[in-house]
Amino acid sequence: MDYLAKKRLVSSFFQNTNPWKVMVWLMGALVAFILLLPTIYLLLRAVEAGDAVWNILFSARTARVLLRTVYLAASVTLASALVAVPIAWLTVRTDLPMRRVCAILTTLPLVVPSYVGAYLFISVLGPRGILQQWLEPLGVQQLPKLYGFPGAFLVLTLLSYPYILTSTRASLMRMNPALEEASRNLGNGPWSTFWRVTLPQLRPGLAAGGLLVTLYVLRDFGAVSVMRYSTFTRVLYIQYQSSFDRTGAAVLALVLILLTVFVLLIEIRTRGRASYYGGHVGAIGRPIQVQLGYWRWPSLLLCASVVILSLVLPASILLYWFLRSLKLSIAFPSLWTAAWNSVFASGLASAISLLAAIPVALLSVRQMGWMALFLERVSYSAFALPGMVVALAMVFFGANYANPIYQTLYLLLLGYLIMFLPQALGALRTSLLQIAPSIEQAARTLGKGPVNVFRTITVPVAWPGIAAGIGIVFLTAMKELPITLILGPLGFNTLATSVWSAVEEAMFGAAAAPALLLILLSSVPMALLILRERV
Repeated sequence: MDYLAKKRLVSSFFQNTNPWKVMVWLMGALVAFILLLPTIYLLLRAVEAGDAVWNILFSARTARVLLRTVYLAASVTLASALVAVPIAWLTVRTDLPMRRVCAILTTLPLVVPSYVGAYLFISVLGPRGILQQWLEPLGVQQLPKLYGFPGAFLVLTLLSYPYILTSTRASLMRMNPALEEASRNLGNGPWSTFWRVTLPQLRPGLAAGGLLVTLYVLRDFGAVSVMRYSTFTRVLYIQYQSSFDRTGAAVLALVLILLTVFVLLIEIRTRGRASYYGGHVGAIGRPIQVQLGYWRWPSLLLCASVVILSLVLPASILLYWFLRSLKLSIAFPSLWTAAWNSVFASGLASAISLLAAIPVALLSVRQMGWMALFLERVSYSAFALPGMVVALAMVFFGANYANPIYQTLYLLLLGYLIMFLPQALGALRTSLLQIAPSIEQAARTLGKGPVNVFRTITVPVAWPGIAAGIGIVFLTAMKELPITLILGPLGFNTLATSVWSAVEEAMFGAAAAPALLLILLSSVPMALLILRERV
């Protein structure tokens, strides 16, 4: 081919290529590369193990850890759905008393770190806990065992069900009410309409939220460590702390990634190819309000019970430790700097995660090819990585290939991006699924460019998912511990690291102050987001 022919071919390619799509694909590829860095690190470590990899993979110990991890993840996900779906429906579709207050309070357990929640439940319900001491005069010598699976299941369910709750609420608020009205006009009652019409339309929100809960359990370290339940994350931590040879831990982390891939494949099979948007965006209005009648107060009692167990009880015990520490005159460190560092880093993490999730969400919803599916799966798979593995991977690449950002806030934000992008992606993707492509195509035919269409149509319509993604990432980054401990710049203390430092030294009274402030600062943004919802 001569020079002129090559020039014409290149010119034709750029003329026929949509610059907007090219930019979105390039951004999605860059995000996927960043998210694959921890996996590349694990592969490099595993290669060092040589033939020993197979001995570790097929050992009886690995099989036991795998079964325990899968059992816990499946149990917590199912229980979280059973808790979240009724609450979401009650707070959006019914005349539940104080439903806006219930919507706020049932979401707030997201602000409680798993390690704090686990310790608080142990201090109340564990051996020689507060409840045991109260019941001893009544002849109760021993409470049921809380350590192991029961404790880990209880804590993780109460702290992770809001992932499903927020995505399900967003789906309910974006759902076309004409579908339910048609069902009611055909003679179906409220419950029949819920099971036949509403619940099937919640499939994207349930899938996104359930996936986040499963991945959250797979990577959780705090609750399983306090409750002494050996999942992959706890075993990894023990190996990292007890051995200079970290290749074995890298192999186990790779098993965790394979488990995540298997979970994602199951989610693909259950998701299907159905469309969940209505005929017109304008048809989305105020949803039908079901009259609960005699069920109003039992429904309120259900919501109140969940709030008491997941929020009021932990907060009360924290307050107890705080007041006890005041009586003992424990000196508290300065918290204002730690609070500012937490808010600043978490705010940046939520903004960066949302921006990075936009191209991946657009490709996964609007492009049906295997490449778009691959980008989405890579984005979700990073959420299952333990924070310590992500942190060590970032240390490895920062020290060897990105020295200018090593031990800086930029490297910490990069670790946050890898950990929390799936949360922003799940909420954003759910809202984009409910936007009919014909709406955007109509705007394009009227002369608007793709950027203008995205800014004026896609973003306003998808705002519930965007807001939910920002809120979830902010809350999770506020309580993130392993990444902050390892990647944070020297002297960069946050509320999470302050809590952990006090707990490590068994100064539970000193840990109460930063923990209470952490819950307070994390609760305000989530409450503001929910108050702005049209419910």
